[in-house]
Amino acid sequence: MCAKKCKPLGNKIVIQRKEAQTTKGGILLPETAKEKPKQGIVIAVGPGKVDDKGKSHPIEVKVGDEVLFSSYAGTEYKMGVEDYLILSEEDVLAIVN
Repeated sequence: MCAKKCKPLGNKIVIQRKEAQTTKGGILLPETAKEKPKQGIVIAVGPGKVDDKGKSHPIEVKVGDEVLFSSYAGTEYKMGVEDYLILSEEDVLAIVN
């Protein structure tokens, strides 16, 4: 839904977080005690950053990539029933293969 209605600007990326897992022992933690996953799927990407000389630098990640990102990165927002995260390309730590 977001990919059609939201287009990030500059070097911004829209991510949908992966669902939190239960513990290895099968214990289901209450929502307030769960740590939010730092992994998600790229839903949309901006055109990239433009440097001081006007040269464009495209974003390295693409729609559909699974990525790891910093703990407190980005801005969360809700569209419909889905939660999304908008963050800068610099906040992406790795692409998961």
